[in-house]
Amino acid sequence: MKIAITATGATLEATLDPRFGRCPYFVIVETDDLGFEAVPNPSAMANSGAGIQAAQLVAEKGAKFVLTGNCGPNAHQTLSAAGLGVIVGCSGSVREVVEHFKAGRYSTAEQPNVASHFGSAPASNASNGPPPETQSPTNFTPGMGRGMGRGGGGGGMGRGMGRGGGGRGMGRGGGRGRE
Repeated sequence: MKIAITATGATLEATLDPRFGRCPYFVIVETDDLGFEAVPNPSAMANSGAGIQAAQLVAEKGAKFVLTGNCGPNAHQTLSAAGLGVIVGCSGSVREVVEHFKAGRYSTAEQPNVASHFGSAPASNASNGPPPETQSPTNFTPGMGRGMGRGGGGGGMGRGMGRGGGGRGMGRGGGRGRE
């Protein structure tokens, strides 16, 4: 049986990448003999639709299950519609994930485990090869920040305090003051 595992590299020793749509590679493993094919993910740098495009790619490769860390609603729906089982919450090397799968330690996820666009930070280094094999909690960036520093989050209700204008519109408007 073929299974697809999201990975940071192109080998069985690569670390599982927790982002389904943005992983650099899918390692498609034949569970009977551990033969595998490493497939670069062309959707890793996509502006939008990465999960759906990645799901279509994995389905075309003949996998019956996808094993990953996180899977959003669009990718989950596409995978389920194609008849693939989705297993989330995985971690470790690709080889370890395959061993756990074969031992029956995983169960399929009936629904996504993250919100849409959860992993929307593109895979770093995707054009220069795979990213480093290791990730620590201090360098994992799932892409959920809102830029809250020094501006209150950009909620659109500010007074335009830039350039010392006190919010009075410093542009080239038609207002010439009082006459």
